[in-house]
Amino acid sequence: MAKRIYIVDDDEPVRCSLLTLLTLRRDFDAECFASGDAFLDATPRLDPGIVLLDLRMPGLTGLEVLATLRREALPFLCVIVTGHGNIAVAVEAMKRGAIDFLEKPYDHMTLLETVERALDRLTRAGEDAARIAAAQKQIARLAPREVDVLCGLIAGKVNKVIAHDLAISPRTVEVYRAHMMTKLHVQSLPDALRIAFAAGLVH
Repeated sequence: MAKRIYIVDDDEPVRCSLLTLLTLRRDFDAECFASGDAFLDATPRLDPGIVLLDLRMPGLTGLEVLATLRREALPFLCVIVTGHGNIAVAVEAMKRGAIDFLEKPYDHMTLLETVERALDRLTRAGEDAARIAAAQKQIARLAPREVDVLCGLIAGKVNKVIAHDLAISPRTVEVYRAHMMTKLHVQSLPDALRIAFAAGLVH
């Protein structure tokens, strides 16, 4: 699968230079946008990817694009591409969610290495999101009382204590526990706890 990279810069020579460099890599699929507004308008049709984002552009600034991506939880990671004298702003951008920055004029190898690191991070984020979604789907199969029993087990409580807390019998706790294990398709309590933590049942 091609690795998606989006160049968002109002400077046409910069866009052309970046596009030429990136498309030398057969596994990179790059696309250019002349403004932050144009990029955001296109996001519904775009696959997740890395954004090489200029800070100073007509219309929306790079910081405003970052704010929109974060607010709408869109699946893009941003690398700021900034000119001399904008380092303080680039640092501010990283505080707002950018993962790295490049200073113009940039070394070509440094740019490619930065993009590769960003792509690796995006891949890990996608894998984490898939794992969380799968765990949440498993937990959603449980009845409310089975979730209560699981939470008690997470807290390190024995069946008798859980039974007392829930005003049910220890035998009923055992039944709920058995049903919970079956629905989660696990053979051991540690496996059930891993799913619970992945699903965010415990913070």
